[in-house]
Amino acid sequence: MKTRLTLVVASALLLVSALPAAGAQASSSAPAHPPAAAPQQAGQVAVTAYDLGDTAFTDPQTGTVSEVRAVVHYPRRLTGRLPLIVMAHGSWFGCDSESATTWPCPAGSHPFPSYRGYDYLGSALAARGFVVASISADGINQTSFDYGDRARLVNEHLRLWQELASKGGGPLAGRFTDPATGAPVAPAFAGHVDMARVGTLGHSRGGKGVMWQASDKHRGEWPDGVRVRAVLGLAPVKFDVPEGDHSDTLITSLPFAVVTGGCDGAVREAGQEYLDDVAGQNTATDYSVSLRDANHNYFNTTWTPPFPLSEDDSTCPAQELAPAVQQDALVAYATAFYRYELYGDRAGLPLLTGGRPLPGATSTARVVPPGAK
Repeated sequence: MKTRLTLVVASALLLVSALPAAGAQASSSAPAHPPAAAPQQAGQVAVTAYDLGDTAFTDPQTGTVSEVRAVVHYPRRLTGRLPLIVMAHGSWFGCDSESATTWPCPAGSHPFPSYRGYDYLGSALAARGFVVASISADGINQTSFDYGDRARLVNEHLRLWQELASKGGGPLAGRFTDPATGAPVAPAFAGHVDMARVGTLGHSRGGKGVMWQASDKHRGEWPDGVRVRAVLGLAPVKFDVPEGDHSDTLITSLPFAVVTGGCDGAVREAGQEYLDDVAGQNTATDYSVSLRDANHNYFNTTWTPPFPLSEDDSTCPAQELAPAVQQDALVAYATAFYRYELYGDRAGLPLLTGGRPLPGATSTARVVPPGAK
C-alpha cells in the first residue's frame, strides 16, 4: 500500500502455534484423482491477456468506472475442466505519473501495471493445474478505494469468465492477445474452466475486497453458475465500518486463508483478525500464516524496488526477507491451499498446518477448525 494511503490499523496480533488439523476436510467438489502437483516442464505454461478498455465497467451500486483488464496464466495444454483463480491487487498508484488524479489517466500517463506484479505466482499456479487471471483495479484506486467496488469488479470478471467457459461467448470471446506482442491469440478456454471451483486472492485492500466478495452477506451477488470455494487474503487490510460490525467480510461456510508479514509497515498483521471473527461460527477449516521479517510490498513485484514508484515498506529493513524468498514462501503456501481446497490434494496440508516449514522463511501457522472457540 503506497505511503500516502497507508491506514492506521490495529496492533499486530499474537499468533498461536499451529493447531492440529482436526476437522480439516477436502472440498466435496474436488475430483477423486487430482492431477499431479509437480510443475509442468518449461514452456508448458502460457500467458495471455484481455483488455476491454479503461471504462468498460460501471459499478451498478456506486457508479465507479473501472477498466476490465487482466493477464492470464494457464497450462498450455488444456485438458479437462480446471479451476479458475482470480487475483486482485490493492491500493497503489493508478497511473504511472505520481501527480495523476483522474481516471482514465491524463495525457502523457498510462495505467500502472500493479496486476502484473503477481506473474510469478500466476505462472506457478498454472503449472500446477489452474487457470489464473490477475485483474487490474487502477480505476478504483484513482477514484474510489471502496471495498464493495473491488468485490463487484471481481464479480464482473467472474461473470465474463462464466459466459466464456460455458458458452464460448460473451465479451471475452476473441479478445485475448499475447501480452508481449499484442497479437491476437485464441486459447481454448471454453469447456476447460470449471466455474464451480473458483479461488480468489486479494492483496492489501484487494484482500478485504475478496473477503467482501465471498462473505455470507454478499454471496448472493455472485454471478449465476459461479461457486467460490477458496479465498486467500494476502497481507489484507482489516477494519470494520461501523466499528465492531464485520458482517461485510464474515465468511463462515467456505474455507479461507490469510498470509501476513511480521515487518509489514503498511497494515501490520491486522489481517489475522479475520480468523478471530470466524472462530466458533465457521463450518470449514480456516488457516493463516505469519512470515517473520516479510514486508507488505514485496509480494507484488511492481511495488518492489527498483520498479518505478516502488517502495520498501519494511519495519525491519536490516533483517527483511529478500523479495524472491518472500515470494517463494507465498508460492508454496498458496499452492498448498488451492491444491487442497480445489483439488482435494492433501500433499501440501502440512504447510498449512505448520507441520512442514515454508521454504526459506520462519513462519507461524494457525488453524481454526470448524466451530472452534
